[in-house]
Amino acid sequence: MTNPILDILQNQQLTYRQQVMALAQYAESLDHTIEISDELAKAIEDGCIDDLGEGNAPYRPRYICPNYQQLMDKGSEFLGLEPASNLAEALNNLLIMYNHVPSITSYPVYIGDWDTLLEPFVLKEDREVAKNMIRLFMLNVDRTVTDSFVHANIGPHDTLAGRIILELTEELELAVPNITVRYDKDVTPREFAELCATCMLKTAKPSFANHKMFVSEWGEHYAIASCYNGLEIGGGGFTLPRFKLRGVALKAKDQADFFENVLPYYANLMLKMMDDRIEFLVEHTNFFTSNFLVKEGFISLDHFGGMFGVIGLAEAANILSGVEDRKQGFGNNKEVDDLGVKIMDALTEIVNAHTTKYCASCGHKYRLHAQVGIGADGMLETPGARIPVGAEPIMPKQIMHSERFHKYFPTGVGDIFQFEETWLNTPGAVVDIVSGAFDQGMRFFSGYLCNTDVVRVTGYLVKKSELAKLDRGEQSINTCSFFGQEARDEGHALSRRLQEK
Repeated sequence: MTNPILDILQNQQLTYRQQVMALAQYAESLDHTIEISDELAKAIEDGCIDDLGEGNAPYRPRYICPNYQQLMDKGSEFLGLEPASNLAEALNNLLIMYNHVPSITSYPVYIGDWDTLLEPFVLKEDREVAKNMIRLFMLNVDRTVTDSFVHANIGPHDTLAGRIILELTEELELAVPNITVRYDKDVTPREFAELCATCMLKTAKPSFANHKMFVSEWGEHYAIASCYNGLEIGGGGFTLPRFKLRGVALKAKDQADFFENVLPYYANLMLKMMDDRIEFLVEHTNFFTSNFLVKEGFISLDHFGGMFGVIGLAEAANILSGVEDRKQGFGNNKEVDDLGVKIMDALTEIVNAHTTKYCASCGHKYRLHAQVGIGADGMLETPGARIPVGAEPIMPKQIMHSERFHKYFPTGVGDIFQFEETWLNTPGAVVDIVSGAFDQGMRFFSGYLCNTDVVRVTGYLVKKSELAKLDRGEQSINTCSFFGQEARDEGHALSRRLQEK
């Protein structure tokens, strides 16, 4: 018999802050406040549904996307902050605010559209002075908000602040924060896009988000948060459980049984689970009645949505097609891919038919999310709608495959490409690839060079040098390093196909 609490207290690889978080997460796992039906308990036990570590009494939304522009314009009464009048005050206000924005990780998953927020103040400063101030700000974020699910946005416009952020991202090589550029070839200047591509290759960020696609679904005021999650600024995501399609497919006798009986049964179990969790959070906790973010209007209940997470589409399509060799299945076999589309069409129809009490800005509907997986999934279940690692075709075919599936996931989906070094000589070619892919319906594109220290694991970032510390039994300041180590060892997440010229 082991003592989980003592294990946490004696774990020499955990920092003090990581111990506190681990103890809190363990306490949440023991709670049984929300009553779970026997059917749902069985579905969880059988590997068909997963609460993704949210505990059984959610007391804060999983993802929160405050309106940081309001902080710049009005300050915060609760935090005792006046509106910023210069760059130093703007950066200081943001750093203070970050310490008071919760999430499932206890760190803020969205820290603002950095270039837009800072540009008016940067333009008033000498460029080198501004750059040095932002350097200290970025170092502070990396050292105090120590989690790679923390996410900042830039673009789609070219700004001086954006250029400084890209320069510092290359110079500092930090794993925190994750960064996305909202890219629209008709809005984003080519030179700025190529700077983003170069920075991405060198440091695994920024990723490219299809700005036109996100605007069409969310309007102009959307955020990319956590790994690649599309959410509404001034709101966020109530919850993100996982619908594990591999486990669901294994319950079916054949394809007909899957579509007629098994898929609807388990999907509706998870929809009910989401309803119950959100109702508890809104109606039985104090978050939406007393938290200053709500009371001062940084966020609003009506701008939160529910995220129906999906993993294992590849395995489900392979199982239902009778394909055992993953290199001959999903991503490499038109019939299997067509079945994957049929699965997503059916699941989308089920989710869209469900009406929820909340999620007003989404028409009281939940939205699908391609969840990036966890280390414990190993090689059994592939994140979201991706092709399994080791079975990826050449990049053009992989992109065309992504284009078929990204449309289903307005709250986030993405693919990652590992490039060999010579791509750094032609960032324009990377921009051309992204532009063409976005024109055809790809939502989110991430990449990095094979020889960089900062790498993208499944959606978040880690440093290889930090993984080496864990391998030696030392501590890593980034909480995501533990996830990265597990994903590397169990899911081969750093062994993606190398994209050669």
